[in-house]
Amino acid sequence: MSKKYLMGIDNGGTSTKAAIYDMDGHELEKTTVNTKMLTPHPFFTERDMNELWKANIYVMKQTLEKSHIDPRNISGIACTGHGNGLYLVDDKGNAVRNGIISTDDRAAAYVKKWLADPYYENEIRPKTYQTVWSSQPVALLAWLQDNEPEVFERTKYIFMIPDLIRFWLTGDAHFEITNASGTSMLNINTKKFDQDLFKFFGIERWMAKLPPLANSTDHCGSISRKIASETGLVEGTPCSGGVFDIAASALSTGLVHRHKLGIVTGTWSINEYITNKPKVVKDLFMTSIYPIADRWLITEASPTSASNLEWFINTFMDKEKRAAENAGFSIYEYCNKLVASTKPQDSDLLFFPFIFGGNAVPNASAGFVGATKYHDLKYFVRAVYEGVVFSHMYHIEKLRRIDGHLDGAARIAGGITNSQVWLQIFANVLKQPLELVNVKENGTLGTAMTAGVMTGDFKSVEDAANHMVHISRTILPQPEFEDVYQKKYECYKKALTNMEPVWNGLQTV
Repeated sequence: MSKKYLMGIDNGGTSTKAAIYDMDGHELEKTTVNTKMLTPHPFFTERDMNELWKANIYVMKQTLEKSHIDPRNISGIACTGHGNGLYLVDDKGNAVRNGIISTDDRAAAYVKKWLADPYYENEIRPKTYQTVWSSQPVALLAWLQDNEPEVFERTKYIFMIPDLIRFWLTGDAHFEITNASGTSMLNINTKKFDQDLFKFFGIERWMAKLPPLANSTDHCGSISRKIASETGLVEGTPCSGGVFDIAASALSTGLVHRHKLGIVTGTWSINEYITNKPKVVKDLFMTSIYPIADRWLITEASPTSASNLEWFINTFMDKEKRAAENAGFSIYEYCNKLVASTKPQDSDLLFFPFIFGGNAVPNASAGFVGATKYHDLKYFVRAVYEGVVFSHMYHIEKLRRIDGHLDGAARIAGGITNSQVWLQIFANVLKQPLELVNVKENGTLGTAMTAGVMTGDFKSVEDAANHMVHISRTILPQPEFEDVYQKKYECYKKALTNMEPVWNGLQTV
C-alpha cells in the first residue's frame, strides 16, 4: 500500500506557506514566500490578491516538487490563514479590490461607537461571545459601505482568506464555520449567520454575499483540472473545510483536552484553551467554535508578539545584521547571546510591543520606558523579549480569571521556540512549565489534520492530534527569578495605565 500524505496551506499577513506531512506529523517539505503588505494610508494594511494567488501556486508546486513524492499519494489538502480581514471576489472569481489583512485599523471609529452602545453588551455579545474589533469583516464592510459604496454591486462572495484560496483551488464556495465564528457575523449559540447581528452593524444587505457554511472536516471541493496543471497536484484531490488559524495553532499544539493552556508566538500573541461551557465575558477577545463536537476555543490575542523583535532588528540593528551575515550566523542567534549575557535584575527598562497596536489600552503604540545612558543594546533587546512575554501574560491573566485550572504545563509553539533564553523568560514569568511542541509550522500542520479526518485517515480531530503532535522537551521555571519578574510585570502594567493619556494625546497631534 502506498504511503499517504497531507498538504496544509497557510496564508498569514505577510507570508504564504505550504507543507506536506506524513500521517505521523513529520514534515517532509515546505515552501514559504513572503508577500508585500500594502499600507496606502495610515492604519491600512492590505495585499494584492493577484500576488497572493501567484504565491499560493508557487508554494504548492515547489513543495510538491521538492518532496519527490507521487502527487497521487496526497490524500487531502486543507487551508488556513489569518483570521478576519476581508477578501471580496466578483462573479468570475476575480478580486474586487485589494484584500484587507487582520492588522488593519481603518474602521476603529465604527468599533468605538458600537462598543459604547449598551445594546452591544446586552444583545450582541451574548450571541457572538467576543469583542468586535476593527479588522473584523463587520467593521470593514461598514467602512466600505460608507467609503467605497461601488464595491457592493461588484461583489459576489465575501471570504476569509482560507475560504478564498479553497475557492480558487476548487471553484466551490464555502465559509468554514470556525472562521465564521470569529467574525462577529455568526451566532455562536445557533451556529448560523444572524440577521440581527448584521442589522446592528448596519450591513444587512451584505448577508446575501455570504457563501454557505461548512465544517472543518467537510469535503469542500476538489482540485480542478486547471490547478492540477499549474501545481502538479492530481485533479480531484479533495479539500477539507480547513480551520481558523487560531484553531489550527491550537490543534498543532495538541490542544484537545480542557484546562490546558496553549500559547503560540508570531505576529500575533495567541493564548487559548478549549472548554465545553462557553461564557459571555465582557472584554474577552474571542470565543470561537472548535473543530471538536461541543467544544469551543477561548482566545485572548493581539498582534503584539515575536514580530516585534524582527521590527527592532530591521529598524535599529542593520550594522549587527550585516556583521552576523558576514560571520555566517543568524542575527537572531546574536540577539539570544545578548540577552543571555544579562540577568533580569540588571535592568528595569520596559518595552511596549505595540508596533501593530496595543492589547490593553486604546491607541497604544510601541516604545521603551526607562532608558538611561546605562542601557546599551543588550538591555534594549532583553526589554523586547520581556515586553513580548508580558503582553502574552496580560492575556493569560484574563484566561486564568475565567478558568482557574490553567496552572498545569502549558503547550507553546511558534517563532520564539527557537530561542532557549526566550522560552526560559516565558516559563519564569508564567511560573509554570512549558511543553515545547515539535512543530515548525503551526498553521499548516493544524489545518492538515482536518484534511486527514475528511479523508478517513483519522477517526477524529483528537485522533489526528494524537498521531501528529509530539512534545520534544519541557522548560521548567526558575524560582530564583520569580520575584524580580513579578515586580517587572507589575511595573509594566502600571506603566500601561499611566501611558494611556499620552497615547490618546498622540492621536490628536
